[in-house]
Amino acid sequence: MISIKKYLDMDALDLHMAQDHIDLEAVECYCAVLSSIGKNAIRIVPGVGSDLEANLRGLGRRLSMEPTAEALGKTSTQVNVFLDEWGERTSDHFKSQTDEVKQLLIALAKAAESVGTRDQGYSSQFKEFTNRLERIADLNNLTEIRSSLVERVTELKNNVRQMARESEELVAHLKSEVSIYETRLRSTEQLAFRDELTLVANRRSVEERVRGSIENRQTFCVVMLDLNHFKHVNDKYGHFAGDDLLKQFAKELQSNTRTSDLVGRWGGDEFVIVLSCDTLGAQTHIDRIQHWVFGKYKIQSGPNSEFFEIRIDASLGLAEWHPGETIQQVLANADKAMYIEKNLSRKGQS
Repeated sequence: MISIKKYLDMDALDLHMAQDHIDLEAVECYCAVLSSIGKNAIRIVPGVGSDLEANLRGLGRRLSMEPTAEALGKTSTQVNVFLDEWGERTSDHFKSQTDEVKQLLIALAKAAESVGTRDQGYSSQFKEFTNRLERIADLNNLTEIRSSLVERVTELKNNVRQMARESEELVAHLKSEVSIYETRLRSTEQLAFRDELTLVANRRSVEERVRGSIENRQTFCVVMLDLNHFKHVNDKYGHFAGDDLLKQFAKELQSNTRTSDLVGRWGGDEFVIVLSCDTLGAQTHIDRIQHWVFGKYKIQSGPNSEFFEIRIDASLGLAEWHPGETIQQVLANADKAMYIEKNLSRKGQS
């Protein structure tokens, strides 16, 4: 039995000899650390951290199923990749928010400046108007006084009308600015519920749908899908090919489900479908997915590379929600069913 620290200090020969003797308690500790990192990532930036949490959770599960030195080494390498990707996406997320705030402040500053400039201009006009009224008091001829008053009143009316027109223009301008930012805010909110890579719903959106269905006591099922041999695609052809495959697979899932159902990416190579039906009805949809979605895909290893064909399928887990179950329970049931099928598949291939 060896600890993770001792494992990291070993040379290649030692690792080979210790491959089947990893300390299980150390593996559990390592998985707990991965889980903690994922949960804290969600707290920092929910939209970005959910993918990291799902990826780390998947790594932890796979390491628990295969607690060998080789698996631990691959897991550590993959953790670094996921953390680097999460760091870049988090940086971009905060930069985008900062730019939005800057633009809004600039718009408000311009509006305030226009109001100040207008008020200063009318302040000088009204001051001049007051001086003219004072000069009228020095006139002795009643006709001249009347004529001057008429001119001043007309001038005052014109100034008031001009101010009203400019106020309307300013209000219209501010309404236009607000409308633009409301549109951008709606777009941002929609993006917050969509997976950046595949453009299907993200984990947050799936959880919202499940939570809403539970609150309304609607019958529904959750289908979890985990792509088989996806790691082999990444290792052999690169991450560009892996991303290309995920996008195509998500598009096919979306095309083969009803508009009332929700297709989402749970994280990594895992997808989820929320079906508005019971288990009996869900089986029909699963059969269609297995027939039309599973199969051959043409992908590229780079932007200008040639296409090559691979065959892909996924392990499926189905769970129907029953009154009294929480969102965590129904999702966990689907996840458990999926991994049972994946393990059976592996045993059948060995």
